[in-house]
Amino acid sequence: MPSFVLFDLDGTLSDSAPGILASLRHAFAECGVPPLDPDTERSLLGPPFYTSLPPYLPDGVELWDVIDSYRAYYRAGAMYDTAAYPGVAEVVAAVRDAGVTMAVATSKPEAQAVPIVERLGMAEYFTTVGGDLDDGSRGTKALVVQEVLRRLGDPAPDTVVMVGDREHDVLGARAHGVATIGAGWGYGTPGELTAAGARVVCAAPGDLPAALGLPGPAPR
Repeated sequence: MPSFVLFDLDGTLSDSAPGILASLRHAFAECGVPPLDPDTERSLLGPPFYTSLPPYLPDGVELWDVIDSYRAYYRAGAMYDTAAYPGVAEVVAAVRDAGVTMAVATSKPEAQAVPIVERLGMAEYFTTVGGDLDDGSRGTKALVVQEVLRRLGDPAPDTVVMVGDREHDVLGARAHGVATIGAGWGYGTPGELTAAGARVVCAAPGDLPAALGLPGPAPR
């Protein structure tokens, strides 16, 4: 049983695709970028846009113009077009009740992540919510995990588990010797988490306590 569990946010704790994709479509239209097909849009969910968007931007379109347009629309209200996955609240309550310290480690800018976690009604479960900075200076998952671990007192890696839905969660945690349990209900493509080296992939949130070596969530 781990002493610390780090949770990704988008695609792990909550389904945030509606708000993210609406904001991205708005930014593309405003900046003159052709729309993407649904599969490509979905593949962009998770990693920072300044690393994933450049291949899709035509010549003459500035990356940060698109990101600034996205952020303005997102912060105006679309950021709250998100909902906790069914069963997630019960799972994090069960993990907390088992005495495990939890934190959020997300590639989303921290200034957005904190109010979203509060809106989801989960803030009480997490010791800290760590994310990227607006200027991109914490722009890899490894840097986010490093900062969250620092806030938790730099625990021994073998006492920590990351839970995330994309390969960058696995790779970012591994950079610090931390194992990852895959959130198979999120935005990852088939086989992505296993190929990246996730210790195990859970098909649904209710499978997570057993994967952590904990009892299942109590009925509520």
